[in-house]
Amino acid sequence: MPSIESLISAESIQARVAELGRQISADYAGEEITVVPVLKGSFVFAADLVRHIDVPLAIDFLGLRSYEGTESSGVVQITSDLTKSIEGKHIVVVEDIVDTGLTMQYLMQNLSTRKPASVKLCSLLHKPSRTTVEIDIDYLGFTIEDVFVIGYGLDYDQHYRNLPFLGVLTPGVS
Repeated sequence: MPSIESLISAESIQARVAELGRQISADYAGEEITVVPVLKGSFVFAADLVRHIDVPLAIDFLGLRSYEGTESSGVVQITSDLTKSIEGKHIVVVEDIVDTGLTMQYLMQNLSTRKPASVKLCSLLHKPSRTTVEIDIDYLGFTIEDVFVIGYGLDYDQHYRNLPFLGVLTPGVS
């Protein structure tokens, strides 16, 4: 089994997720929001995050795919669409990681055509060194270097999502 170097501890993640939840709650005080986790990578983050949001909320999931293995394919595919209309609703998209920005650019444009009251982005991670399209991240957990991250919902070939921390596989793993 490959070794995994810890990048961000479970304790640091939980503290930051609580802060993000408080910030979202303050920004939407007196409003109802619809939280839209992007599957599959953000499901753990989203589950923890919504427990720290104290405004009324609904949840609807959206599946996207733009990666093959560890590399971005450059093509965004909706694998599972929203089940309800978002027209007139305040939307908070929950993403695991923004790196090139292409996937989120596509998604945010797609959602804005559905006439929501507002759309904001909450991302656990951002890799600015890989950015090719600037994306406004309204709520950001952590900025990281250009490393392939696993754990806390993020995977390598569908493995390691269950780790409570964010880690990096040691070099030489294929």
